[in-house]
This record gives sequence, structure tokens and C-alpha cells, in this order.
Amino acid sequence: MESMELGHHISQQFNAELENVRNKVLTMGGLVEQQIVDAVKALVDNDSQLAETAISNDLKVNALEVAIDEECSQILARRQPTAGDLRLVVAIIKTITDLERIGDEAEKIGHLSLHLSGMEANKQHFAAIQHLGEHVHRMVRDALDAFARLDVEQAVTVAKVDDQIDDQYNGITRQLITYMMEDPRSISPSLDVMWAARALERIGDHAKNICEYVIYLVKGKDVRHTSIEQMEKAARRAD
Repeated sequence: MESMELGHHISQQFNAELENVRNKVLTMGGLVEQQIVDAVKALVDNDSQLAETAISNDLKVNALEVAIDEECSQILARRQPTAGDLRLVVAIIKTITDLERIGDEAEKIGHLSLHLSGMEANKQHFAAIQHLGEHVHRMVRDALDAFARLDVEQAVTVAKVDDQIDDQYNGITRQLITYMMEDPRSISPSLDVMWAARALERIGDHAKNICEYVIYLVKGKDVRHTSIEQMEKAARRAD
């Protein structure tokens, strides 16, 4: 495993500030993970109370994004970090943006769950959503673990999972389109299920972004909009 440790500075206060803000990112990540679990379970189990929980918790995620962003701005202004420290702050700012957007997608699933509660939907499609949701949740959890440990090898491994998420989403979409063509009465609930699947697919994209920031942080290489092969090459590059 190739990973990076946070550096030590003459100012212990600076060390504490960097560690504190990184820990807050992981706290935010934990909230987002729970939001995903709650939103998917609410949809699958037709649990309106849990859907409301997933929706309301987005306010906590948003508040954490604002607080962490403010702390990062203060660090940039006071400490004027360079090299690895600057990359850490930049990576944190980018990561919390993606975490906030993951929270938005989970909130969207919560709203779709409430909308579906009054309609008849095919339970077979809920099983596919549950499987996709579990897969996406693991991807987010593993991306955050790569961030916590600054592990570029794990970041690449997790990024590769996004193709599997896309394949599952495409499969669900094809099934739903076929179902709607066979029974026009199913169009409204099927569209809600399709939007929920789309939200989960977008969460996978955001998790992949977090993996890209890990590589940028550790290796100093921006791998956004590159292939998995290029990400692997950047991850193997000697410091």
C-alpha cells in the first residue's frame, strides 16, 4: 500500500488545524453514508418516516460543508500553506463539495420515496435499487477510507467500481423502459424508480471524484477527466 502521512510543522497549532479539518470531513462523510442508507431503505421499505429523516439530515450535511469551507479559507489566509499542505486544503474543499452533492442525491431519493408511497410500484425493481444502493454505499465508504488513509492504490481500486455502477444503472433503466412499454399505467411510478437509480449512479460519480482528489493530494497529479489507466499510472508514479 502506498500512502502518505500528514507532515509535521514547526507550529503544532497548524498540525492540529489540519487534522481537525480532515476529521470534520470524515464526520461529514459518515453523515452522508447514513443518508444514503436511510434513503434507499425508505424507498425499498416504503418508510415515509425514514425518508423524512434522510431529507432533513441534508441540512446537517450542508451546515458541515459551510463550516469546513470556512475553516479552510481561514487556514489559507493565515497559514498560506504550500506544497502538500496546500494540496490537502484544496483536496478537502473539493471533497466536501462532492459530499454535499451526494447528500443532495440522497435527499432526492427521499423525496422520490415519499412520492412513490401513494402509488403501486413493481417490487422487483426495488430489489435492483437496493442492490445498487448497497454497491454505491460501499463505494462511498471505501472512497472515504482511501481519503482517511491517503491510500492511492485503494483510490484507484474504488474508482474502477464506477464502471460497475454504471452497468447496473443501465440495466435497471432498460428493465424499466421495457416495463413501461408493456404497461403504460406503470409509467409514473417507474419514472420515480428510474430517477432514484439515476441519483445513485450520480453518487458513484461523486465517489470517484473523491478518489481522484486522493491521487492529487498524495501524488500532486490532477487526474480528473482521465482514463483509469492514466489514474493507475499517476498512482504508481514515484514521488
